[in-house]
Amino acid sequence: MAKENSLVTFVFRDRIENGWCRMVQLEKLEKILQHNFKNKELLHKALVHSSVNSHADHNYERLEFLGDRVLGVSVASLLYRLFPQEPEGSLSQRFTGLVCKETVAQVGRTLQLGKFMFVADDDIRENENVLCDVCEAVIGAIYIDAGVEGAINFVNVHWRDLIDRRVAPRKDSKTLLQETAHAKNLGQPIYELIGRSGSEHEPVFEIAVRLEGMPEAVGFGHSKKMAEFAAAAKMLEQIS
Repeated sequence: MAKENSLVTFVFRDRIENGWCRMVQLEKLEKILQHNFKNKELLHKALVHSSVNSHADHNYERLEFLGDRVLGVSVASLLYRLFPQEPEGSLSQRFTGLVCKETVAQVGRTLQLGKFMFVADDDIRENENVLCDVCEAVIGAIYIDAGVEGAINFVNVHWRDLIDRRVAPRKDSKTLLQETAHAKNLGQPIYELIGRSGSEHEPVFEIAVRLEGMPEAVGFGHSKKMAEFAAAAKMLEQIS
């Protein structure tokens, strides 16, 4: 009986200590995020990778789905207010650069999200796809916790420094290829997914782009969009 009681005491103490450590970590992250959660469990869920808990409502995946949409609206609202004289095309170019995986993952690194994640393998913490997803999940959690104004305020704070208001948005390689193809009467670029390799968490897509009278160009990337950009860049090299 004494051994059984000591075991129960150990388990109870372990749960208390783990819960206390988790709360301390979440409070540290709240200071970095500059948002105090009314519902701490939302922030915790936004940090749980499926390798720890595969249940759909106990990891970040559903929050990431929501946060992705909230991020889009928030960035669009920010650009609309910051650049009242810019046409839709320029705003779209800025928007694409600010919501792409690489930029969102960059914000995730700045916020040290990898350090606070709950994962089964530490290598996952620096995975660009995962950092992007967790950052979007945090935005989704803030949206539920504080509403649309809280989410937009979060994006305003952490994305504003990524916008250079003095410089016109740089055109991406797909836009440049489309404009170049039109100017040279080469028709419309056609993109096709021709291969996929890598793991589920770190896929590599292979995209081919074709133009009239030109050999096809192939690009690789960890997302279809990035592979298309790479293929377009190679086609531009061939044209020039």
